[in-house]
Amino acid sequence: MSEKKIIAVVGATGEQGGAVARALLTDGEFAVRALARNPESVAAKKLAELGAEVVAADLYDVESLRKGFGGAYGAYLVTPFFTHMSAAKEFEEVQNLVAAAEGLKHVVWSTLEDTREVIALDDDRMPTLDEKYKVPHFDVKGGEADALFEKAGLPTTYVRMSFYWNNLLGGMAPHRAEDGSLKLSLPMGESRISGIAAEDIGKAVVSVLKHPESTIGQTIGLGVEHLTGQEVAQAFSEVLGESVAYEPLSHNDFRALGFREAVEIGNMFQYYAEFDTHILPRRDTGQTRALVPGWLTLKEFLSLHREDIVIG
Repeated sequence: MSEKKIIAVVGATGEQGGAVARALLTDGEFAVRALARNPESVAAKKLAELGAEVVAADLYDVESLRKGFGGAYGAYLVTPFFTHMSAAKEFEEVQNLVAAAEGLKHVVWSTLEDTREVIALDDDRMPTLDEKYKVPHFDVKGGEADALFEKAGLPTTYVRMSFYWNNLLGGMAPHRAEDGSLKLSLPMGESRISGIAAEDIGKAVVSVLKHPESTIGQTIGLGVEHLTGQEVAQAFSEVLGESVAYEPLSHNDFRALGFREAVEIGNMFQYYAEFDTHILPRRDTGQTRALVPGWLTLKEFLSLHREDIVIG
């Protein structure tokens, strides 16, 4: 029996990379090599227990990445923007990944689009960040990093992400108002947001890796549902067994909340809300559902993670 092809997973101890690693392990067609900065972390040890090979690799050490990719058939690449909030660092990370990935037969790159395609830097509807971005974690990927893969000639599938339903379990979950009622305060206005559970991202990537003949060179936008804020609130109501009212925040109010990511995420939501006709068609629910048989609706996702919902 021939040995399984190896898929190296960058960010395997994070939410997105971890979902990919677990989906690959569950599927079983490929062997999984989990790249981790700290192979002794709890998350890394859990992956090893599931059957992954765990190796040390650092995004700022090209040689460690080359070793991590050595002998692998393919790799899943994701960058941890929110660990440092630096566009310059993210671009450096991508440069190192591209330099190390030479020789791989299939690279799946987790990306987003460049928001500056539709909102100019001098447009004062949202603040400009670092003097050249509107939503840095989008713009670096779509505006600068994607081109590195093409220039290097890597056999790449570009997978555009959507809003993770997982984000709704914590700080974006409903909160208890002074009168005791539950409120959902997302800065979405009346627009629709494209969303997907992290576990379904993992399953989609498995499908992409299984079909290189039809996915290499393609850009695939993931999103299983496009929901309004009211529909998100209704899903919470049904799972919690208690009415949840949708009361959207303005984008400026969200940016003023003061937590580290508030301005970046506020700009992101404003991009979602005001340019949904630019975003939603790029995330074909039919295509995503075909990649993920058994995909989760938001209600199903919330039901599975009922105990993880943190009411504010």
